[in-house]
Amino acid sequence: MNEYGAEKIKILEGLEAVRKRPGMYIGTQDETGLHKMVYEVVDNSVDEAMAGHCSHILIKILPDNIIEVSDNGRGIPTGIHPDKGISTIEVVLTILHAGGKFENDAYKVSGGLHGVGVSVVNALSEWLEVEVRQDGKLYYQKYYTGTPDKPVTVIGESTGSGTTVRFKPDGNIFTTTEFQYDMLSSRFREMAFLNKGLNLKIEDVRKEETHSAEFNYSGGIVSFVEMLNESKHAIHEPVIHFESQKESLHAEIALQYSDAYSESIFCFTNAINNSLGGTHLEGFRAALTRTLNDFLKKDTALMKKMEAGLSGEDVREGLTAVISIKIPQPQFNSQTKEKLVNAEIKGLMQTLVSEKMNRYFEENPSTVKKILEKSILAAKAREAARKARDLTRRKTVLEGGGLPGKLADCSEKSPEKSELYLVEGDSAGGSAKQGRDRNTQAILPLKGKILNVEKSRLDKILSNEEIRTLISAMGTGIGEDEFNVDKIRYHKIVIMTDADIDGSHIRTLLLTFFFRYMKAIIEKGFLYVAQPPLYLIKKGQEATYAYSDREKEEVISRYGKDAKLVIQRYKGLGEMNPEQLWETTMDPTARVMLQVRLDDVVEAEDTFNILMGDEVAPRRKFIEEHASKVMNLDL
Repeated sequence: MNEYGAEKIKILEGLEAVRKRPGMYIGTQDETGLHKMVYEVVDNSVDEAMAGHCSHILIKILPDNIIEVSDNGRGIPTGIHPDKGISTIEVVLTILHAGGKFENDAYKVSGGLHGVGVSVVNALSEWLEVEVRQDGKLYYQKYYTGTPDKPVTVIGESTGSGTTVRFKPDGNIFTTTEFQYDMLSSRFREMAFLNKGLNLKIEDVRKEETHSAEFNYSGGIVSFVEMLNESKHAIHEPVIHFESQKESLHAEIALQYSDAYSESIFCFTNAINNSLGGTHLEGFRAALTRTLNDFLKKDTALMKKMEAGLSGEDVREGLTAVISIKIPQPQFNSQTKEKLVNAEIKGLMQTLVSEKMNRYFEENPSTVKKILEKSILAAKAREAARKARDLTRRKTVLEGGGLPGKLADCSEKSPEKSELYLVEGDSAGGSAKQGRDRNTQAILPLKGKILNVEKSRLDKILSNEEIRTLISAMGTGIGEDEFNVDKIRYHKIVIMTDADIDGSHIRTLLLTFFFRYMKAIIEKGFLYVAQPPLYLIKKGQEATYAYSDREKEEVISRYGKDAKLVIQRYKGLGEMNPEQLWETTMDPTARVMLQVRLDDVVEAEDTFNILMGDEVAPRRKFIEEHASKVMNLDL
């Protein structure tokens, strides 16, 4: 019999606990957790900036995916720690919950993992080295998997002050150690907006062609809103901006309405992006809705156009806002900090926003009138959309309805095992229906191009038969009060269009629809883009598919220049017979699919505005800048 005694209880000392249970400290061990390592180190430098001691931060992605972060802050304290008897540098890098964030006079607010950040990065790195410039000396220490190689030593002289941290993530901990430049630069651009005047630079020197970007915004979050609305028509100038303190809450808000139909709100707590919002967003929304309804009641002419008050959805149509709050002790729903959960913040935010918005609207009556007129139109459209939406609801068997007639459904009922192919055209749809695995693959042929949702309200969108059919097939519903991603019938939604201009346009229209009205499908990783081959290359009875011009050249080279080859360029999916479509594009063991990800919401927001919005000039500029990157263009 095994005894369960004291000797069986393992006490994890220091950073050993982090390596044993990395998910508890960094969230995930995939790409998200990997990039969080960089954010944690940079957050320490940003904390120095928020405290007024740092103006420049440089982030480098070095060969072999090594990260280097340098700042011109005060530098980690170098003196001997009174409790531990070792250099404070070593304390900060090796002991959990050791940091200035626990002392209220060191940092009033901070964004990192509450003092565990940099020590966790150290624990989860193959190696890490730190250099501190302080008092004319250069201090240095290196660690392997969180363990110091030698004590902190002075290795030279220095000018100025600051800290440099260099680390290589441990491949035994993370599923990937490949850093994504775009993901990192997006985060640092946000940080620069939120810290007015802070200079953030990122350089990727892993390849011969260096990528770099420098961010410095003297206008802060006002510049952020201006950038987000760059390719939209603003209905009022300038951007509404206010900053205020209410008890422990310091809030800064910038907002502007445009003639767009979607809402774009970005929320931050202590410079950390809260992608799911939280109590600060709830307070802001409640205050905005109440304030605008109060002003509506004062305008008898406008009130005649309304049977009831404005809903939150109505007053947020076309709204672009950035909410940045700073609080001493933020609480989040998880280690990834997607949602702020401090209960007291909702009420404080509501009071603060109501006071500021009331004053602004009193002083700017023409602005509030424009916003109310737009909100009233939104309310009328919402009612029309409610009626149109009833048509998209999947009826029960008792009601005599069912799935759309165009849908060739699969027999599998488990969403996790089911796939829905959105196929361009009836011809390709027919091939896909014949070539598919009927157990797990459903086919929905789409006729022509769906509506551009960027230029339409929901009521008009729901008058489009293809969109109604798509919503009905997926089972999620649509609209703020109805859409539920948990009701989705397929965990793989695959966009399958031709590799030509029309196919690209249809794909972009569908991506716009999902981004604007079903973003959660993208965030959960359910949306994919099929990659059908561009060429069929035959030599006698031997056939090879090529998915790009480069692959085609490689195949031709493999066969030899003198080989008699038949090269077929697929103009569309309809040219493939069912067997070819299956073996190239639908067979799970052989197909190539791209998963649609949302690494940079701000960049995506801007791109959809440019490509699908009304403004021609930004679209022309975008095409000119990106034309050289087009790989396959079939006119």
